[in-house]
Amino acid sequence: MRQHKQVSALNRRPTVLYLVCAAALFSVLLFYIQSSLFAGSLFSARESEIIRVLSNFQSSVQQCVDKRGLGLTAHIIDHCNLILKYPEGTNSSWYNAQFKHFEPLEYKYDVCEAILLWEQYRNMTTVLTREYLDSRPGGWMDYAPQRIAQLGTKKCTNKTLCEENLNVLLPAKPPFHPRQFPTCAVVGNSGDLLKTTFGKEIDSHDAVFRDNEAPVNEEYAKYVGLKRDFRLVVRGAARNMVPILKGSGNSWYLYNERIKTCSFADTEVLIIKSLTHREINAVIKTIPNPVYLFQGIVLRRGAKGTGMKSIELALSMCDIIDIYGFTVDPGYTEWTRYFSKPRKGHNPLQGRAYYQLLECLGVIRIHSPMRSKRREDWSDIPSREMIRQAHAAALRLKRNEDGHGGDLGQFGNCKVWGNVDPENSGPVSGSPDMSDVRKYSNYSKWEVMPFERLRREAQDHYNQMQGVSLYKMDGNKLDDLVCVRHSLKSEA
Repeated sequence: MRQHKQVSALNRRPTVLYLVCAAALFSVLLFYIQSSLFAGSLFSARESEIIRVLSNFQSSVQQCVDKRGLGLTAHIIDHCNLILKYPEGTNSSWYNAQFKHFEPLEYKYDVCEAILLWEQYRNMTTVLTREYLDSRPGGWMDYAPQRIAQLGTKKCTNKTLCEENLNVLLPAKPPFHPRQFPTCAVVGNSGDLLKTTFGKEIDSHDAVFRDNEAPVNEEYAKYVGLKRDFRLVVRGAARNMVPILKGSGNSWYLYNERIKTCSFADTEVLIIKSLTHREINAVIKTIPNPVYLFQGIVLRRGAKGTGMKSIELALSMCDIIDIYGFTVDPGYTEWTRYFSKPRKGHNPLQGRAYYQLLECLGVIRIHSPMRSKRREDWSDIPSREMIRQAHAAALRLKRNEDGHGGDLGQFGNCKVWGNVDPENSGPVSGSPDMSDVRKYSNYSKWEVMPFERLRREAQDHYNQMQGVSLYKMDGNKLDDLVCVRHSLKSEA
């Protein structure tokens, strides 16, 4: 009998253990479910806040377009997407021979993507440098040959071959920096410039950006001004650098009668948009102007061409950008230039819509004949604080969609990292066979400018970025950056 009770007790012990284990497992499972529900609820709350911020920003953009678009209206699809529409009866006069249709009267835009793209450009370097080629995988072997026309090879297995073709316009580090100028004017070539007298207003900016062969002289001074600091040129115009510079109204040098010598004046910086080659390099070696290659991106949507690239270039250096001479008023029927006869050009309706979007994203401020008579009031444009909040929300949304829920910091989009020796600033652009005109000019002044001479805002931004320069690698990808570390102690 006693033996039977002992056996029963032994049989009950495993049952108790099973119950305890089951209870513990149930508790763990319940805790996991509750934690998941809490995390899901927290994520949902954060997602709702993101959507709320972006929706409010969309409403602000919509109101801005409706008030400033001269007939354009914005129609919200969701928190990121909207459509800009022209009024019925708009003359779509631009025929696309390739797709065999006239320009449409409405354009869809992803505002979340646009604000991430353009706010990123405020922190970018837009000049090709030696540090970029050194840091980018295959920079010298594969990428450098793409920036040299008539090279005769698609790969630089011998690095010296590419160096010989790039050295004359290749600085070691960025010669220009974000926040370098408070206000900048980007002047296009539209014939609309002759309908106004923006000349003095343009010249009042800290830096002026022009493009291609647009003349700057007394004949057009009251329309386009005389100040010239930067000029973005396509390869064809780059071949004609000497006539362009002579046509800009200033000679290359000032003649000093008292000492019977020539001293070079400060001249505008030339930025070549795409490629260089031996013929262009030969001209560079004879002039005192700083000359560099543009390092930028290709826009998926919107107005393209040198004008848009000029805005990108200016945005990488300037706080406020005013644009003039871009055909953005209604009634556009042909592509006019203020200094030559009309000719075929870019899609006017698409361009006008995209420029209006950029103004309402706080990227640019538009000046045109139909806007010149009204009081310039920028209160319709979203504030910098609202833009900052929308940018942060769009960035969180993108990272959630990409599966990167955590905070990746300001360098989260860096795909490739490079390092610069803080003890070696690197060579300035140039070559041994430059003419005396170039050798004894001040063409490298931007490259050797001490860090302390930069504007305070530019210094603060450089320190905030921990001495890191950001470059686009390829295409239009937001998370495809080459990031290069510098020293914070010496020159920028």
